[in-house]
Amino acid sequence: MYRFTLPRDLYHGEDALSSLKTLEGKKAIVVVGGGSMKRNGFLDKAVDYLKEAGMEVKLFEGVEPDPSVDTVMKGAAVMREFEPDWIVAMGGGSPIDAAKAMWAFYEYPEITFEDLITPFSFPKLRQKAKFCAIPSTSGTATEVTAFSVITDYEKGIKYPLADFNITPDVAIVDPSLAETMPKKLTAHTGMDAMTHAIEAYVSTLNCDYTDALALHAIKMIHNDLKKSYDGDMAARDAMHNAQCLAGMAFSNALLGIVHSMAHKTGAAFSGGHIIHGCANAMYLPKVIKYNSKDATAAERYAQIAKFIDLKGDTTEELVDALIAELRSMNDQLDIPQAIKNYGPGGVKADVSIIDEKEFMDKLAETAKNAIADACTGSNPRQPSQEEMEKLLKACYYDLDIDF
Repeated sequence: MYRFTLPRDLYHGEDALSSLKTLEGKKAIVVVGGGSMKRNGFLDKAVDYLKEAGMEVKLFEGVEPDPSVDTVMKGAAVMREFEPDWIVAMGGGSPIDAAKAMWAFYEYPEITFEDLITPFSFPKLRQKAKFCAIPSTSGTATEVTAFSVITDYEKGIKYPLADFNITPDVAIVDPSLAETMPKKLTAHTGMDAMTHAIEAYVSTLNCDYTDALALHAIKMIHNDLKKSYDGDMAARDAMHNAQCLAGMAFSNALLGIVHSMAHKTGAAFSGGHIIHGCANAMYLPKVIKYNSKDATAAERYAQIAKFIDLKGDTTEELVDALIAELRSMNDQLDIPQAIKNYGPGGVKADVSIIDEKEFMDKLAETAKNAIADACTGSNPRQPSQEEMEKLLKACYYDLDIDF
């Protein structure tokens, strides 16, 4: 038996933000990030719409990129004092992910972060509040997913929290919010969405419902991401829908080891963070090569290649064409092919911010953590410690290894 879960309502298209006026409640807390929603006027609009709905509104601002356990605990404490019946999270994936975790600690102050790390272990939510998510970036799709990623900075590990309880009640996918994204963010979030769709399609938990969403999202992203990156706002709007479709797919089919590796390398090194979408873009071609040794996965990668009109007479040729196409997209989006070229902000660099010696010193531990990640279980192949270390080295040096 499978389960397919989505938000109860999804408002999309021009002026979708105004649907906040339809929410029914007494108090709403709005969780936002570093200020782009305020600078561009969207935060004020959201607050005005909520007040028009008759609600008292409180703000929790300043959620950092890669939200921390500490931020989650602070937000939950504010919620317990304010007692909202709506949690409205808006911005990139970070404030929405943080608000999802805050929700659990608001309703259940006695639980610990460790209690939530085990997939699908959340207590029953909606005892005090419902959740509305409003994305401003076109990648994470956290507005429609059962996932949240929270970083423990003391341990240097990103934890993916997974539970259908944290799928939002309402998602508002308004393209005007995404039109403010800078080029680099457009590239990274777009390849994050591509990774979501491809991993969902080859996941061991794929099904008819997720396949249709994943394939259509892949085609849209392939057609529109570069145009969106170049400033085409019609393509930017289309990408906002595409990433949401990819999110619907992976929230129900789950993901694979591209995400396992991205989660466990993102905050592991002293030189700086590897931006999540950029990590996915760098790792995806290597993981496709590794997974394609599984016949079923290889056939599904070949189906993707044919669906986006790539050429090849055999399954192997089609898989290779897909890998080549993804690497070409990275080049067009100014995304490096390997960690050794990961410079400030993710642009190609002669010297990586991730020190080679530190990377190798932590290789065994990083591989072990990646294998233990919640996303590994639905990957088409289950990597050994040796295989995961090989994969990570291939991603650092851009090696073409026969797995």
